[in-house]
Amino acid sequence: MNNNVSSKTDYSNKKYWYQIPEITKDVDTFYIFSTNYIMSSFDDGAPDYATFDNEEMLEGTKEEYRDHASAFADSTNVFAPYYRQSGLRYAGEVVKNTGNFDNALLGLPYEDMTAALDYYFENCNGGRPFIMAGHSQGSAMVLLLLRTYFKEHPDYYARMVAAYAIGYSVTTKYLEANPHLKFATGETDTGVIVAWNTEGPGNIETNAHNIVVLPETRSINPLNWKLDETYAPASMNLGSIVINAQTGEPSIGDAGADAQINLARGVVVTHAKADPMPEEVANIAAEFFGPDGRHGNDYMYYYNNIKDNVAKRVAAYLNKQ
Repeated sequence: MNNNVSSKTDYSNKKYWYQIPEITKDVDTFYIFSTNYIMSSFDDGAPDYATFDNEEMLEGTKEEYRDHASAFADSTNVFAPYYRQSGLRYAGEVVKNTGNFDNALLGLPYEDMTAALDYYFENCNGGRPFIMAGHSQGSAMVLLLLRTYFKEHPDYYARMVAAYAIGYSVTTKYLEANPHLKFATGETDTGVIVAWNTEGPGNIETNAHNIVVLPETRSINPLNWKLDETYAPASMNLGSIVINAQTGEPSIGDAGADAQINLARGVVVTHAKADPMPEEVANIAAEFFGPDGRHGNDYMYYYNNIKDNVAKRVAAYLNKQ
């Protein structure tokens, strides 16, 4: 069912934000959530896009902020809007039929996100530098906005510290088509896109289909911040988010998350132990991300390294001012 009926979302209403923070830092983060409208998107008659009251999306958003977006909170003020995101079922259909995930974002998701950005810049940002960040669908949206919205607002773009587009593909074709955008080359460069997709060895060995891994994509290693195949052992990992199997509570621990780029596939390969999933969820995850996909752990495996890197890029940007 297609619910692509345009109705402008009024982001002056706080109910459309997961978080509008108190301003305590010199830099902001604008975080765009990943697909949290997942299992219920496969229900009979389910709409293509999540409604703002979708319980699965709301609960997933809460967990994603805790496990992903909070990595930016020590160094920045984190703004995080809700939006009518594409459901996983519809996203899969669009990619299968058109080969382009952007087609699942245009319409309600894009309308919401540009409205949220307009409100943020006009009423909340106050001229501060900012980070754009997301995961998965959120990162695809970040990349879409970088080549559209921010191209139309160069005054905003000039203040961007970096864009963390983790869990989606930054391809050679994308960068060639948008020469104003640059991929990160190290640990502290600014005004750049920071991105990677994480997979286990099984995906590499089988050349598995992974909906977020596109041809000629690239990754930066989140442990050594290199672009080549230099191996980074788990001893370089500053701490992963580990979920307690009994309580479901997260803590910082050792997941054995090493990292090595596979240049041929353009991904980060890890030997970290994969968390078990319910069979229905595991089957859908394998269909979309491969039998050894680690998509859900792109942030969690490297959580403290991301937090540390955000602090370093923010400091590097502010030191240039």
